[in-house]
Formats: sequence, C-alpha cells, structure tokens
Amino acid sequence: MEKLKQSKARYYADKLAVESEPGLTNAQLMLTNHDLKPVEPERRQWGPWNFVGFWIADSFNINTWMISSSMISGPDGISWWQSWLCVWIGYTIAGFFICLTGRIGATYHISFPVICRSSFGIWGSLWPVFNRAAMACIWYGVQSWIGGECVTLMLRSIWSNYKDLPNTFPSQSTNTRDYVSFFLFWFCSLPAIWFPVHKIRHLFTVKAYFVPAAGITFFIWAIVRAHGIGPIVHQGGKATGSALGWAMVKGIMSSIANFATLIVNDPDFARFARKPKDALWSQFITIPVGFAVTSFIGIIVSSSSAVIYGGEAVWNPLDLLGRFLDSANSGERFGVFMIASAFALAQLGTNIAANSVSAGTDMTALLPRYLNIRRGGYICALVGLVMCPWNLLSTSNNFTTYLSAYSVFLSSIAGVMICDYYFVRKGFLQIRDLYSAQSTGPYYYMFGFHWRGYTAYICGILINIVGFVGAIGRKVPAGATYLYNLNFFCGFIVASATYYLLCKYFPIPATSDVWMEVGEDIRNPSVAYGADDEADAGSEGSPDRYGIKGDEEAGDEVIKERQSNLPLPEEPPVKSDWNSNDSSTVNVGSGGVQSDVSYGGGSDTGLRGPATSDSSLRTDGEQFGINTSGPGKVGREGKDGLEGLPADAKKS
Repeated sequence: MEKLKQSKARYYADKLAVESEPGLTNAQLMLTNHDLKPVEPERRQWGPWNFVGFWIADSFNINTWMISSSMISGPDGISWWQSWLCVWIGYTIAGFFICLTGRIGATYHISFPVICRSSFGIWGSLWPVFNRAAMACIWYGVQSWIGGECVTLMLRSIWSNYKDLPNTFPSQSTNTRDYVSFFLFWFCSLPAIWFPVHKIRHLFTVKAYFVPAAGITFFIWAIVRAHGIGPIVHQGGKATGSALGWAMVKGIMSSIANFATLIVNDPDFARFARKPKDALWSQFITIPVGFAVTSFIGIIVSSSSAVIYGGEAVWNPLDLLGRFLDSANSGERFGVFMIASAFALAQLGTNIAANSVSAGTDMTALLPRYLNIRRGGYICALVGLVMCPWNLLSTSNNFTTYLSAYSVFLSSIAGVMICDYYFVRKGFLQIRDLYSAQSTGPYYYMFGFHWRGYTAYICGILINIVGFVGAIGRKVPAGATYLYNLNFFCGFIVASATYYLLCKYFPIPATSDVWMEVGEDIRNPSVAYGADDEADAGSEGSPDRYGIKGDEEAGDEVIKERQSNLPLPEEPPVKSDWNSNDSSTVNVGSGGVQSDVSYGGGSDTGLRGPATSDSSLRTDGEQFGINTSGPGKVGREGKDGLEGLPADAKKS
C-alpha cells in the first residue's frame, strides 16, 4: 500500500512538472526549465518599436498622472514647471539604469533571477528573487483594486444607479459595489496572463495607441470646460532657499523610486530583444518623454479642475471623472466610459509589465520543476485576490508609504548586479555555469551563497534603514532624513562600491580584464552536465554542435558570417606567460584585438575561472580548441559553433 501511494504521488508529481531539458540532475531541476534558459532566436521578437510601445503604454497610468501632486501641493510645494523638471530629470536617470540592467538581458537573453546568480550565488540568488516576487504579488492586488475603480466608472456610465448599489458587506473596509468592480477587473485580467511574454507585446502596442489618445481627449475636454488651463500654471512655488533645493531632490527621487522595481526586472523583457541595440535607445529616449508628457497632462487637467469646481485641484483623474458623471448627458457619459476604459487598460498593462510577468519569472526560479511564467503569473493573481487589498488601503496611508519606500531597497540589489556585470566581470558571463549546482562552478562560491554580494547588499540597506523608519512615521534624526532623501543613490552607490572593493581584494572567478561580452551568438545551449562532452567531440551527428538543435547548416552559416566580419591581424600576437598555479594561458586574437586569457590560478590578466586540467576556456557550453601548430584558428565547438576565429594560440 505504501509503495502504491508513493507511485501515485510520483505519477501526479511528474504530471505537474513543467517542460525541461532531459538529462538534468535533481539539483539542476531546481535551477532551470524552459522559461529560465536563454531565450532561443525564435522567441526573440521584440524590436525597438516594441520597446517604444511598451514604455508609452506603461507611462500612461494613474500613478504617473498624479506624480506631481505631492510636489506642488503642501506647505513646501514647488511650482508646476519645477515639478515637471523633476520628472524629466528623475525619469532620465531611471531610463539610464533601465538600459544598464536591460543590456544584460538583451545580450545574454537571460532573466533577472538568472542574472542574480552571478552576483549572489546559485542558491543565494533566491532571497532577492523571493523579495521581488512577494512585492509583485502585493502590488498586483493593489493595482487591481485601482483598476476596479476604473470599472466602477465604466458601469456608472452605463447604469447611473450602479453608484447606489445596495451594500451587503459587513466589513467597513469595502462595499458590494467596489468589490464587484474589483473582482470584474481581476477576472478580466486573467486571459492576459496566459500569453507568453514574447507575444504579450501586442497588448502594449494596442495600449500605446488607445490610452494616450484617451488621455489627450481628457486633457482637451478639461481645458474646454474650464475655459482655460487654470490657476496652477500661474502660481509660484512656496518653497525657497534650501527648502526648495531639497523639495526638488525629493521630487527627482520619487520619480526614480517609482521605477525601482522596473530597473531590477527589465531583463525579464529585454531578453526577448532581437539584439542589444534594440533595447537601448528605444528605452532611454521613450521613458523620460512618455512619463513627462503624462505628468504634464495630469498637471494641466488638475489645474483646470480647480476652475471647474472651485477650490482645491482634483489630482486623482478617477475622482474628476466621477464628478463629470454627476451632471453628465449621454454624450458625456460615453466620453467618461471611453476614458475610464483607457485607464482600466492602462492598469492592466502596468499590472502585467511590473507585477504579473515579474512575479511569474521570479516564481519560476523559486520552483522551476513545477512552475513556469504562466503558472507563476496565475499564482500572483490569486495572491492579489486573497490578500484583500481593500483592507491594506483603507487602514491608513502608512501601508502605501511602506510599499513605495520598500521598493527603494531594491536599489542595493541593482547596485550589486550592475557593479558585478560592468565593473567586476566586464560583461563576461559563463552561461552554462549559471545553471550548474556543482560546487566547482564559478558561481557556486560558498555553499551556493556569495558572501561579497550579500555584504554589499546589507550595506546598501543599512545606509537607508533609519530614514526608512522615519518615512513610515517614526521620529528619526534629521541627518538620517537627509540621507533618505537621496535613498536610491545612497543604496546603489554604497552597495556597488562595497561589492567592487570586496571583489578587488578578494578576487572571484570567471572575470575578464578587458570588456568581453560573449552572448552575441548564443542559440539554444544545453545545460545538462554531460552535454558539453558530447558537444566538444564535435561529431557530425551531435544535435547541439552549434547550439542550434538539429540545424547544423545554420551553424555553418554562423561560422561563415563571423569569419567574413573578422579580418586577420597582420602579425598575430603570440604570448605564453605561464604561472605555476595556472593550468593554461592562451592569447586569443579576435578581429585584430588581443585578449590575454588565463583560466584558473593566480594569473592577473585575461579571463579568470576555476582551476581545471582542461586546456580550454569554456563559455556557454562551448570550447575553445587550441591550435598547436602555430598561426591558425581558435575553433569554438559546442553550443555556438563559432570555429574559425582568427588567432594565434600555442600550448606549452
């Protein structure tokens, strides 16, 4: 009976398991599946205009619409143009960080959880991934509740008595009307989670046309009703001197903090780019422009509302649309319905981009044997429903303040990630080792945890922790408050500087002394432990010979194209600097550029990796074969099939 129960349990467990590469060990099944592996060329379908549409769509949301409200209103408010300048500066800086993290994903076609393994360790990466997943689930529920408010306006536009729907809820935190609207929005969002990430770009394309058009219509409608642009654009700021300076600093930092989660998880989308350049200028230009335009529309519409209804400006566009409905004719009702529909679509797109896909990708890394992005996205949606977001939002402002402030601590994760890739490794990653649970792997460190990464991460948190306590309502010293006003920069700079210094004085393996991104020609690498031996043999029958399963002709085309683009150096450099601790030192000339390569031991030049008796450099499951007969070729066999790189290499 016990054996029968075990066999049934194994049967159902196998049925629930997601697609993964055959031949993986149990440890590897906890590190990889189809959604975690590098994106193969067939799914790299995001071009530059897809990223433009993505960010235009994301910029038109309620939070961006209201971002200037806290800067302008209040006792130390600044003028409208000063707040708008803060938005420009803040989102330009955010766009810069987005491009930094996005390039990693666009070059190696890997997601945030996999990138974290190089800086936090194979198993140590699970903590930052869990943090991101938990926050994404909470934010999914909060954003869905706001989307429900859009649905309420849509239904009120059709049935005016929906506003007075009888309440059957005993709780004072919500009522029947608001819960029904929330559930409808939540339920209608579920189909969007089904589509794979490389196809969801079409949702953002539709949103990029429809939502801005509705926002501009709202902009014109408010100005026409107010017979002008209102008093906000004519009034000056209240803050002067140092108070004005700090008010603008806080405005800039609030714009960056609004993007903290997207800075970390941009590789989840950028890895679907056709080439790294597609995810560069399209993001860097569109982000500040899109968010600044949305903020400007919000300022003018809110200013006009002060004239229409008298008194204080109405910053929340949903509240303003609700007032429009109170005395609306049939044409105005249709206008409110369309604008509310656009805001609902905006909330859906923001929820998918910032929360659903991110949580799904993170959960895939937490339990890859049984979860993929689609299943993780649905778990995120379920958590967003059962967490009862109305209770969190109705108690006090402290919870939303906590959520916004907590996202700033992601800056220390971003600091470690960016420093690891750009300054420590100089763009060099050994892709297959990011999926290896072997203790000899370069990213395994100490029991799978990287103490340098965690030390830097904690230091980045400590610099902000006192100010964070002050942000949620506790009394703290003024100095801590000033530091916290620069929260993202403080966390990022301290974490990245600490990580760099630790790696300088306590060197890590698999780094390069020259800039060396080797992800350009990644196809579909096998990550099983035994796969490299078969691929390295270079047999004609090996399906993975070029990293393009079952397509060796395509691999040959890659070789020919690469050979035609790499001229032979006039005098191929030859160097053999042997170190007693090194297993091999190879000088590789590529396109006339010299790269000193050392693999293992104490060499101070080139690429560093774990000691090995093999006289080759392995990257992405590939092998540089060494030509021992003088000037010739360094052949790269295995996943990419990039043999024929011109160089001169000698082996002692």
